[in-house]
Order: sequence, then structure tokens, then C-alpha cells
Amino acid sequence: MLAAFSITPVGVGEDVGEQVAAAVRVIRESGLPNRTAASFTEIEGDWDEVMAVIKAATDAVMTVSGRCSIVIKADIRPGYSNTLTTKVESVERRLAQQ
Repeated sequence: MLAAFSITPVGVGEDVGEQVAAAVRVIRESGLPNRTAASFTEIEGDWDEVMAVIKAATDAVMTVSGRCSIVIKADIRPGYSNTLTTKVESVERRLAQQ
């Protein structure tokens, strides 16, 4: 499973760096392959692992914020792994051919 998700603290003002850092810390410490960008974090693993990390990251945000909003997009493709990297490589390979 490859999941892209965003946990947004609500009601803490415009600067949410502290709350986001709390979530990203949990994600990175999970040991699952992940990548954080400006608006979303991607994580790869089996269903239970990924959802457990998303829950733990949400719990971390909730310790420093009274409310949050979560958006999750998942690509579930049994038998495939390392899609966090290979999907991007596929596009880059095609771009290089032009």
C-alpha cells in the first residue's frame, strides 16, 4: 500500500510547523519508507502498518493541537513493493526520452 496523506492542525494559527514536525517525527521513526513534501507525506507498507503510523502521527498532532483534519489517498496494489520510488522513476524515464 502506498498512501499520501496530510494531517492539518486546526485552530493553531497560520504557523503549523511545530505540529507538522511532531507528525513527521513519528512517521520517520516508524521505519517505513516515506517521503515528506510541502503538502503531503507518502508512506509505503502493508495496510495495518501504514494505518497505524497515520494514527500515531495524528495522535502526535493532537497532543499539540486540539483539532486536526486528515486527507488520505491510497494506492493498494497487492504484490508490488517499492512503489514510492518506482512510480516516480517511471515518469522520469519517460520524460528523459523526449
